[in-house]
Amino acid sequence: MTDSELRADVHSIEPIPDSDRDSTGIQQMWIWAGANIAPVNWALGALGIILKLGLWETIWVIVIGNLFGCAIFAAFTVMGHKTGVNQMVLSRSAFGRRGAYLPSLLMFLMTLCWIGVNTYFPVKISTAILAQFGIPDSLLVTFIIITLVMVIQVWIGIYGFYAIRTFEKYTVPVTVAIMVLMSVLAWSQPGVVNWNLTSTLPPGAHLAMLSLLMTAIGVGWGISWVTWASDYSRFVPRSTSSKSVFWYSYIGMYVPSVWLAILGATIASVTLDTDPAKMVSAVFGGAASILVLLMVLHGPIATNILNVYSAALAALSMGVRLSRTSLALIVGVVGYLVTVYFIFAPSFAKAFDNWMISLLLWMSPWAGVVLADFFIKRKSQINVPELYASPETSIYGDINWGGIIAFLIGLVAGWSVEDGLVPALQGPISGMLGGADLSWLFGIVIAGAVYLAIGGRTVTAPSVVITGAK
Repeated sequence: MTDSELRADVHSIEPIPDSDRDSTGIQQMWIWAGANIAPVNWALGALGIILKLGLWETIWVIVIGNLFGCAIFAAFTVMGHKTGVNQMVLSRSAFGRRGAYLPSLLMFLMTLCWIGVNTYFPVKISTAILAQFGIPDSLLVTFIIITLVMVIQVWIGIYGFYAIRTFEKYTVPVTVAIMVLMSVLAWSQPGVVNWNLTSTLPPGAHLAMLSLLMTAIGVGWGISWVTWASDYSRFVPRSTSSKSVFWYSYIGMYVPSVWLAILGATIASVTLDTDPAKMVSAVFGGAASILVLLMVLHGPIATNILNVYSAALAALSMGVRLSRTSLALIVGVVGYLVTVYFIFAPSFAKAFDNWMISLLLWMSPWAGVVLADFFIKRKSQINVPELYASPETSIYGDINWGGIIAFLIGLVAGWSVEDGLVPALQGPISGMLGGADLSWLFGIVIAGAVYLAIGGRTVTAPSVVITGAK
């Protein structure tokens, strides 16, 4: 490990200078793989079983849906690579200089909840494993684990990008080996997987649950990462091809997400529960549980260091005048409280499903607007200095109402075909479609189309602004 590899990240939301853009494609793959080798992906797969779907159809939704969702995510990594700018500042091109404060605020609040979601799983699994060795599950043990995990992930998040990429580089290969062992143990033991589990739902409800699963964990899982994408790809040199950045990011996201989701679905086919403690006790015991514990503790740290870092960038992108360090500490404290909420929630499965669906409700139309703006309207050409100019002088304007209106129309369109488990998330058209959930598709397509129709004048960047990107 060299000093240049692991050093303090002094960058905020300004464009990353070429001299500091030294991340490789494979390092990007480690970052996204590490963030997804996490226990939360067990629950993603188990969710299909909880929705009373069959095992094999759950697996196919995971495999096929992520092919598309991860492609959408990888397209966003190209934006950061071409410009050297973080994702929320890039939103200014579509929403205006201060109009982009709206998605930045939503992004900031979202990361706080994600920290709680991701920390929930290691706490539950760790207490289950420790109980096997005579350490009883208690409030004291629970809070010790929460505190330990939170301190580590906030510290790495404060240290910044270079610490994040180094952490992922050296820990992902080890956790992949543990993941292989876990899979062998789960899939080779008799009685652990019910490969013949089928759905008992009537045709209409069956289709509705399939579409709901596709939205929540198929296509939706890749989409749920798009607001982070450019925060890390902005460190890749211009001399690296965007095609390379796309595929390394795609593989890093797709393989562990699908692998662990399938593992969660197969284990849940017998436990019929998303409770991670039950999953562990059903399959892993003895010495194997120690290795599982290492992966379990690694998962939220590898994921939440991205949340802590990107949450601070989102706050800075909406004009908050605090240091990135101060914001990261605030994020850690709030994330701690959200974790405690999830620990004591009556039903984590229902809370998690509603969380994923509501998350995609706003992220899909936002993604539609930004994709249409960057790749179609701007043809990947952004005048980077103007993203940071004052609201009064920036060529991207103060508030681009075309972008805001397109986002809101996409939001309503997505909600209209959403099939939520609570009344507020139940769209009227979804009922007419037999309960099918197409919210992610309507949100992206309609928001993008409306933006292209009313999004305002096109601003073409001078050729000297972006050079070397392929």
